[in-house]
Amino acid sequence: MSETIKEKFIINGFAGKKSLKGKLRVSGAKNAALKLLPASLLFEDKVLFSNVPEIEDIGRMADLLRGSGAIVKKKERGVYEIDPSKIKNGDLDYEISKRLRASVVLTGPMLSRFGKVTFPHPGGCVIGARPIDIFLEGFEKMGARTSAVKKGDKESFVIKARGGKLHGAEIFFKQQSVTATETFMMAGVLAKGKTILKNSAMEPEITHLAEFLIKGGAKISGAGTTTIEIEGGGMLKMGGQEFKVMPDRIETGSFLILAVLAGKDIEITDCNPVNIEALIELLKLSGAKIKIGETNIIVKENKNLKSVSVKTHEYPGFPTDLQSPMVVFLTQTKGESLVFETIFEGRLNYTESLVRMGANIEIWDPHRIMVKGPSNLKGKVLESPDLRAGLAFVIASIVAKGESVVHNVYNIDRGYEQIEERLKKIGVDIKRVKN
Repeated sequence: MSETIKEKFIINGFAGKKSLKGKLRVSGAKNAALKLLPASLLFEDKVLFSNVPEIEDIGRMADLLRGSGAIVKKKERGVYEIDPSKIKNGDLDYEISKRLRASVVLTGPMLSRFGKVTFPHPGGCVIGARPIDIFLEGFEKMGARTSAVKKGDKESFVIKARGGKLHGAEIFFKQQSVTATETFMMAGVLAKGKTILKNSAMEPEITHLAEFLIKGGAKISGAGTTTIEIEGGGMLKMGGQEFKVMPDRIETGSFLILAVLAGKDIEITDCNPVNIEALIELLKLSGAKIKIGETNIIVKENKNLKSVSVKTHEYPGFPTDLQSPMVVFLTQTKGESLVFETIFEGRLNYTESLVRMGANIEIWDPHRIMVKGPSNLKGKVLESPDLRAGLAFVIASIVAKGESVVHNVYNIDRGYEQIEERLKKIGVDIKRVKN
């Protein structure tokens, strides 16, 4: 959906009734696919991906790759073929990069392959400061220099590798960062010598990316731990093999929260429950009855849920991307719950809208809130501030009494594939309309 097409969701809530039934299919992981597509630049032949989520951010990334000279073909729904052989340089489209935070990961493979990359400060959701100094400092350790170039009101970074090629380095991340870990893991694949990444993030998407690169011939060890080693070499080759994108753990968790809140008999399919153990344990502590399978989760009707406190943390801790749906959950539990957002400042701003719906939430400071429940939520007109809080508003609207209108659906479409169609299948009264 184009950002210029303004659409909204109209949702009739169930006033806390446990009425939803059916199956909810989990899509391919947004945060995995957005790194796998750029990783294709490290290959000398065509790469085929399946289970790619059909979301706005994937479209943007595909456009970025096309703008750089790659041939990106959609073979069928969720299946993309990328031919990176025609890319000639590392210049990224200014406008698309500005609107897509994940564009920064392209700097790793671009710089590794061409010895130069030009890009603006990347954009994305407004959920607090996301500085890129961690990237610039890391590339300097790998033998690159950074300069700023301004054309009119457009300012870009230009990073050049001394001698035209990156060299291996030891990089200690001052804070764990999924995007930085992935970017430098890709940068190290074609660099000269060994790259060692310390205090690396451990998210499943990082291990997934490493598995893809290793399948093409990369020498990577330690992915999924805090220390990753990459032995640089030549271009990778896929040899016609297909690579399937892992299930989206954030979508899995969001669906699970909705199922516990409003489900009578729901099965969440095509997922990997192991990746959301932190959420599952908290929900069980709250009193939820959940049946866990290898690739599915079954939720029957749950009653008498009690409060639990939540502290977001890097994986394997509680994901910051599930914090807003979890707060909606806590408004329906009995007792007081402290929510401590440790990753992003400003990510609790959406709670003001939940208070308008009738939630009892005290904001202590930019990182902490107290949720008192249960509260009877009432339908309101809402504005989606980012993709995660946007889905949280959808969940809150389903639980609430009366009609809610969720504007700025574009933000939700950035991360969730045909969300209203899947929700309709389990009984949610939701429709998409143009403003």
